[in-house]
Amino acid sequence: MSVSADWSWQRVALAGMRDALMLPAWIVGFGLIGIGSLARDVGYPVDVAVLSTILVWAGPSQVLFFASIAAGAAWSAIVIAIAFASLRFLPMTMAILPLLRRPGQSVWQQLLLAHYVAVTAWSEGLRRLPGIAPHQRVAYFLGFANTCMAVSSLGTFAGYYLLGALPVPFAAGLLCLTPMFFLISLLAGLRHRGDVAALILGLAFAPLCQRFIGGGFDLIVAGLVAGTLAFLIGRKRKPA
Repeated sequence: MSVSADWSWQRVALAGMRDALMLPAWIVGFGLIGIGSLARDVGYPVDVAVLSTILVWAGPSQVLFFASIAAGAAWSAIVIAIAFASLRFLPMTMAILPLLRRPGQSVWQQLLLAHYVAVTAWSEGLRRLPGIAPHQRVAYFLGFANTCMAVSSLGTFAGYYLLGALPVPFAAGLLCLTPMFFLISLLAGLRHRGDVAALILGLAFAPLCQRFIGGGFDLIVAGLVAGTLAFLIGRKRKPA
């Protein structure tokens, strides 16, 4: 949905909500059904499961949190593990915040915006925000991201009471929805030679790094290597 430069911030936020409800929010929501089931499996109440979606807002970190509790891990170890698992959000946040930064914006406002950075909001934001007037981007992004979070909270709530009712293959398929949508969003957002190189090199290096590095650092190394090479390819000028 296109956003007119003369729209009020309320109408822009509603446009973000509408775009999220077209598909992205449902993809994320279905993907987080398993979080509710996992929380119930380890003995936590439904409000804690939903709160984890709102406050953590990262499916893999939520899985790690509840799985570590079930394994009896120390809280210090859980905190460190989740911190490492969330390192991927650092470059993602650095990439999207320049699109959301406005004159007079405080550090606390930027930290609030950073909280909403997740795979879907990030990939769709990078694709959609450049086409929106700078003064409207925050309203659009918050409308989009909050809608994704609300639907995901409903998915977590539903998953809590669906424990054991879902066939294992179906539950596993739900977990694959988010990465599949993420890949499709990246394909739709390709604009330059460097973008294509980053995607291809990332897909090539990821399994290699997982095989030979692992330990939670494989994606970081793959991203650094593939991203650096793609940056150099993108800067390379065509011969005259």
